[in-house]
Amino acid sequence: MSSPTQSQTGQPEPSAEPLPAQATEAEATASGNPPAGRPPRRYGLDVLRLLAICGVVAIHVFGTYVANDDRRGSRNWWLATAVDIGAIWTVPVFVMISGALVLAPRLHQAGPAAFYRRRFARVLPALVAWHLIYLFGVRMLLRGEELTGKGLTLLLIDGKLYTALYFLWLIAGLYLVAPVLAAFLAAGGQRRAYGTAAVALGWTLAAFIVSGIAGLIGVSRPIHLGAWTMWWPYVGYFLAGWALRNTRLRGWQLPVAALVALALLAEAVWRWGAKPDLPVLQALLPVSYVGATVALAAICLFLVALSLGDRWRPSERTGRLIVDLSNASFGVFLVHLLLLALIQAAFPQLPVGESLLTTAATFAVVIVGSFAVSLGAARVPYLRAIF
Repeated sequence: MSSPTQSQTGQPEPSAEPLPAQATEAEATASGNPPAGRPPRRYGLDVLRLLAICGVVAIHVFGTYVANDDRRGSRNWWLATAVDIGAIWTVPVFVMISGALVLAPRLHQAGPAAFYRRRFARVLPALVAWHLIYLFGVRMLLRGEELTGKGLTLLLIDGKLYTALYFLWLIAGLYLVAPVLAAFLAAGGQRRAYGTAAVALGWTLAAFIVSGIAGLIGVSRPIHLGAWTMWWPYVGYFLAGWALRNTRLRGWQLPVAALVALALLAEAVWRWGAKPDLPVLQALLPVSYVGATVALAAICLFLVALSLGDRWRPSERTGRLIVDLSNASFGVFLVHLLLLALIQAAFPQLPVGESLLTTAATFAVVIVGSFAVSLGAARVPYLRAIF
């Protein structure tokens, strides 16, 4: 499967958790009339989360076609690559959404212990349950893999037990440092928020550039991220979400930001296809979650979505539907790879990754099925604890 981050970080292919922060904190009622003391619902964040989770599913489904070397360079391969690499913004944006919500001072008023109880009661059951589901249900039962104790230990330490599950470790790490970051930001105002986000993000981007340049001159120094360290490159995005949460684009700024984001993503698609011939450019501006051009595209999309979302006031019915689907996106993230694995196991003759039309149809089935499962599971006691 296509993997914009693997060459730089050793991580699995792009994926993301549709962060449950907004839903679990009940930022407001779906009608837009929040309880006293709570801000109004940010529908821009909900819509952005929905677009991003669709991008996540597209990455994993269309990535099977992109990874097919027999199709490489064909028109259909470039179309699949445009979908796959064009959605690389999803992880940075998901982390920014989380930062915009989780770093709010009111969520930390009761202290770190209360924050941890609330957050980890949501993340830990999902982390444990879905690691077991993908280990025994997919890797062992569906694929017939035999893992040794040593091999399993390495997969767990590296956070690579199954494709996208590394993101649960990533968000757990960010939740762990959130009380410290929130206290620091609350004491310094907006200027501190901008400065801290810029420094953290710039430091991370520079670290991966140094690693890439070292490889060019024959001094291999890849940055390895494991389960316990998966979070640190994303602190900058986490802080940026909070710093930019109230920034709004007006007039000409809005279309310019949208065009910049589209241009940068188009360039990333082109460079992903041509990257063997562009080693220096790839080292300086990696097509990865921690590449400078990807970071700028993600920030532009984040600002565009919030700016447009704040101008939109949906009807009560539409608002509730958006909120329900947004809340279900966490479950979609968790279950979509299972549905894809089940389809591939039940229909081995299905040319997923061979035919672009079949791959697109599979994407449609997986995205609809994942939302259906997630929405249904949310109504079942105990089961909803891991969705």
